[in-house]
Amino acid sequence: MNAYIPYGAYWSTPFAKWQGSIAHLNPLALAAQTGKQFLARKQPLLEAIDLAILGHTNPYKGSFYGLPYVTGLMGLEHVAGPTVQQACATSARALLMAAQEVVMGTASCALLVMADRQSNGPVVYYPDATGTGGYGISEHWVPDNMACDPYAGQSMLETGENVARRYGITTEEQHALKLHRYQQYAAALADDRAFQRRYMVEVPIMDRSGRKALGTLSADEGVFPTTQEGLARLKPVREGGTITFGAQTHPADGNAGAIVTTREAARRLGTDAGIEVELLSFGMGRTEKSHMPMAPVLATRQALQRAGLGIDQIDAIKTHNPFAVNDIALARDTGFAWERMNNFGSSIIWGHPQAPTGLRGVIELIEELAQRGGGTGLFTGCAAGDTGLTVVLQVRDTRRG
Repeated sequence: MNAYIPYGAYWSTPFAKWQGSIAHLNPLALAAQTGKQFLARKQPLLEAIDLAILGHTNPYKGSFYGLPYVTGLMGLEHVAGPTVQQACATSARALLMAAQEVVMGTASCALLVMADRQSNGPVVYYPDATGTGGYGISEHWVPDNMACDPYAGQSMLETGENVARRYGITTEEQHALKLHRYQQYAAALADDRAFQRRYMVEVPIMDRSGRKALGTLSADEGVFPTTQEGLARLKPVREGGTITFGAQTHPADGNAGAIVTTREAARRLGTDAGIEVELLSFGMGRTEKSHMPMAPVLATRQALQRAGLGIDQIDAIKTHNPFAVNDIALARDTGFAWERMNNFGSSIIWGHPQAPTGLRGVIELIEELAQRGGGTGLFTGCAAGDTGLTVVLQVRDTRRG
């Protein structure tokens, strides 16, 4: 495909809990600040960028201008590009778009900036002169859309319950997976967070004016301590259901970024010229109404077929798993054991800010494969509207022959 991610040319902030340390900050301005600081240490990267793609799901002040607003704040006033909104699949879609631009020669070095804040989501007012009394309609952007898919008519939670019922997945199975994911995340915290320090950057926390420093967000905020005893005490959220608060992710805030370029440029721009990260293929799927956690299976099959690979040739899998049932369904349909997925954690542990979620997963996948000396990896996740996207990539240490 000749679309590569230079090794080390990516970042993710820690993810902060709902109404946490960065809930008051405009996520687009914060992502611009984070990206500018990251790129300031990498002058060759800064000079090479000729396209940027912004991904966000929720609207914020200034988001009408989208990508040019963010690149302007970053000092990249010559760089233009699109803004993408595809809920949880935004990062995977942006990677695909960047790869297409590079392969077709319409760009040589693309910057991806993914930014979202679930906290303090906007209340949108839609005027309607024909309404009763001329009143319009109000929408609480984040909770209203979590509560009901306007097409399928069910909540996000119901999509998880529908899949649990389809596959016969019990609360106990979901809790076993959640506990295992928490233990995997603990490995990312070992040795003073050695794994996370391979890619994670700190976030200066300022007041709303941007003039007074309040502190620094250095590590994930809001990760819930998880024990078997604690999970056993939880009851399903919905009466008659199986999914508890422990068997799903939590809303979060944060941002992430990455570079996509050619093989030749990736060697020059990466922090280690001996490690290659090639984007091999992408897949997309849409499953039946209100069965969102099944969509990654369709996307994964398509991506594997396009890459000419079988599931037995995949060394590592990372998922966006808003529900534990996501990984269980994927494991049953592909034969790839859920215990082997998501080494070092996943969104069911560190939270879900929407757009940055997938890119953090891809970054952790790259680092896991690099740590093991190379291999082929797969990232997949579901998204609003019963859709799913999958990315297949390969990490090679060229010094190993």
